[in-house]
Amino acid sequence: MPVPLPPALEPLLDLLRCPTCRARLHPADGALRCPAGHTFDIARRGYVGLLTGNRATSGDDAAMVRARDRFLSAGGYGPLLGAVARLAARTAPERAVVVDVGCGTGYYLAGVLDRLPDARGLGLDTSVRALRAAAGAHDRAAAAAWDVFRPFPLADGVADLVLDVFAPRNPAEFHRVLRPSGRLVVVRPTGRHLHELHGRVPSMVTVDPAKEQRLRRTLGPRFRAVATERIEYPMPLAGTEALDLMGMSPSARHVSRADLAESGPLADRVTVSVLATSYRPR
Repeated sequence: MPVPLPPALEPLLDLLRCPTCRARLHPADGALRCPAGHTFDIARRGYVGLLTGNRATSGDDAAMVRARDRFLSAGGYGPLLGAVARLAARTAPERAVVVDVGCGTGYYLAGVLDRLPDARGLGLDTSVRALRAAAGAHDRAAAAAWDVFRPFPLADGVADLVLDVFAPRNPAEFHRVLRPSGRLVVVRPTGRHLHELHGRVPSMVTVDPAKEQRLRRTLGPRFRAVATERIEYPMPLAGTEALDLMGMSPSARHVSRADLAESGPLADRVTVSVLATSYRPR
């Protein structure tokens, strides 16, 4: 029996483009199909698989997604979510189209959509396991498998907001899919973010001191910074939250959860320290 078209995906069909030939996509027998016959299956968990050719393998695995879901559900990043939603909503029109690149489980996209009651959202990610969660994160959020480093399967100038929260960036594609009046919101850690864990976990991924200069260099030709917020606060950790915090991050690829558990308590409190910037297209 064909998988039905997810309700959140239907109003976004006019914005989508075939990643192979750039034609419009239409629903057909549990899939999306273009006039040339290129076909992309809709998964039973509600997301559409648009990736073609060699598939990216860097997305979160099942253990990382479970850790992320547990940690975010506990509310430790609630203040960060609130700041992202406020920043994203400042100039968004009532019926905004929000594209979350590297959306993970859809946590931040859902928070922004809660702030914008008439907005529609699309989350893009390489991780099938994360997309299963993202497809159900919000009743106005659709999800699609896609690689941030490829041209996005979207028409030109269709997005009012592009979110990039702790995710890789593709400035050229951000600029192409945004409307001239749109905004790009980029969230990234500072050098103080989770610094209490660095001494406990030598293999933990750290922030490059030149990160901000590199960000200005890569975004500057296409975007102008409009507003930046620094979100910094102490976050208590209870039970296995420290293990989940490590387990949902890129550091999880370098050290196992079992090894971390055997090393004793990681920390009972850490510093959350990030920068969130809203950019206007040039």
